[in-house]
Amino acid sequence: MSARRLDHASRTHFLCDTVDKPCRVVVIGAGASGLIAAARAAECGAKVLVLERGNRTARKLRIAGKGRANITNTAPLHEFIKAFGENGKFLYGVFSRFFINDLIALFERLGVRTKVERGGRVFPESDDADDIANALERWARELGAEIRLKTRVKGVELSEDNTRVVGVKTHKEILPADAVIIAAGGITYPKTGSTGDGYRIAAELGHRIIKPRPALTAMTAAEDWVTRLQGLGLKNVEAKLLSDQKLLGKEFGEMLFTHFGVSGPIILTLSRRAADIVGQTKLELSVDLKPALSPEKLKERFIRDFTGTKSFKNYLPELLPRKLIPVFIELVGIPSNLPINRITAAQRRTIISTLKDLRITITGLRPADEAIVTAGGVCIREINPKTMESKLIKGLYFSGEVIDIDAITGGYNLQAAFSTGWIAGESAADADN
Repeated sequence: MSARRLDHASRTHFLCDTVDKPCRVVVIGAGASGLIAAARAAECGAKVLVLERGNRTARKLRIAGKGRANITNTAPLHEFIKAFGENGKFLYGVFSRFFINDLIALFERLGVRTKVERGGRVFPESDDADDIANALERWARELGAEIRLKTRVKGVELSEDNTRVVGVKTHKEILPADAVIIAAGGITYPKTGSTGDGYRIAAELGHRIIKPRPALTAMTAAEDWVTRLQGLGLKNVEAKLLSDQKLLGKEFGEMLFTHFGVSGPIILTLSRRAADIVGQTKLELSVDLKPALSPEKLKERFIRDFTGTKSFKNYLPELLPRKLIPVFIELVGIPSNLPINRITAAQRRTIISTLKDLRITITGLRPADEAIVTAGGVCIREINPKTMESKLIKGLYFSGEVIDIDAITGGYNLQAAFSTGWIAGESAADADN
């Protein structure tokens, strides 16, 4: 599908009841969620300080979507919620207040126009993630938010009765705060600053942390023939993830063979279901190379086609990419020079079963520094879904990847980061009133 521009006339301005007394809000992390939280808090009248351990803002956002920043998706609300699995319902509240149209209208207001591509994926028209990141940083600064780089937070200071936030401790000083937003990201792409600091701080404050683990990551495979196919991409295939023959999930689309195993959009999506059980059970991928054709249709085709003297290897280009042919011949065990009119019924069944069920043994997932997002994080049962405030500590808020929410690819995760950040910033600005 060709890209098209997405115009939204709705809600080009976002009203906020300014607070009676400026609230001191400290945001930990200057990523996508932290920047929008900071800007929204400042827009609502708060005095905002952003602390970022790296030397640049939004480093992960700047490389998102291969440097293009897939900021959201045009999918309807019920599909959005479904994309996050079991924890998706937690997001109903924030999505009801800041969702797709609101985000796109915001970026239009900030001078970044957007477009929609295949699968409802929304990108900046420029195809440059820096435009998104720079717009957020510029917006926050223009509203008066102070951003301090190369500043690592050691912890959050509490009142004497340990019930509310009173400050933030860095490696140099203690900074007073009426509200603190933890937007420090997850554990993926640690070179961009996502080193798990948010989990450590939240845990020290008594929050339960669901074990962080890589999600949306490539899978490693046992078979030698998989690595021999390195660089081969397959389109319009269906992959099923099986645990001891039990179906865990299936996806249709594109996949890629690599030097370690398999990757690509449908593999990344399936990896979410493998994260909790990899290494504990027999995991396999069943790849249907011809999902549009039933075994019966393939049988009819082969009965019709297998009448000449063409060799098996010379017939296969009609079915498969050339790079896959030597491996396929090896897997089915049929002599490459065998004339197709001499292929037996049993051999024909083997061809069909391999086309419909190409098995790959999954041995693990690639490490967190290669994963797109983190699964796990601060337990959602301890966060107010309407405000993003901690249910344990007054004035403590969470946004983005540090929360135990993660979705499939397609812009869903960034929308959640923006939405939770927006609500956290708005709520934190009113924390002391």
